[in-house]
Amino acid sequence: MKATELRDMTEVELSKKLKDLKAELFNLRFQHAINQLDNPIRIEAVKKDIARVMTVMAQNNAKKS
Repeated sequence: MKATELRDMTEVELSKKLKDLKAELFNLRFQHAINQLDNPIRIEAVKKDIARVMTVMAQNNAKKS
């Protein structure tokens, strides 16, 4: 996911995306713990996506202030 795609989203869409990414991260960590994860690099990618979403949300909040 690119930051430019995230900047085009509304606040509600960003919140939903963040919730979905956190759920995915939880599931990936669980799979990793029981050695059923095929691609452990996906965990890092999801973490970075979460950070991107949170950054865009913070930027949007700063613009409103």
